[in-house]
Amino acid sequence: MSKLQTSFEKAAEDIKKLDERPDNDTLLKLYALYKQGADGDVSGPKPGFFDFVGTAKYEAWAKLQGTDKDEAMQKYVDLVAKLRA
Repeated sequence: MSKLQTSFEKAAEDIKKLDERPDNDTLLKLYALYKQGADGDVSGPKPGFFDFVGTAKYEAWAKLQGTDKDEAMQKYVDLVAKLRA
């Protein structure tokens, strides 16, 4: 396992230990970076019109399409570190 992968997994655990819940925009960014880093480009059908949360998550992830998985993992690690500071 690479150092980046280890840092990524640790950041995924650390985010659960924040004292304050991040705002919705930050949560969407965290979700999108995590999914891009873990799974790569967005896949599957877009959620239905009335699934507002699912649609927001899907669209945030779709904006990162083409981003390298390692780059997304590093951005995720950096954002989590910033939130913990």
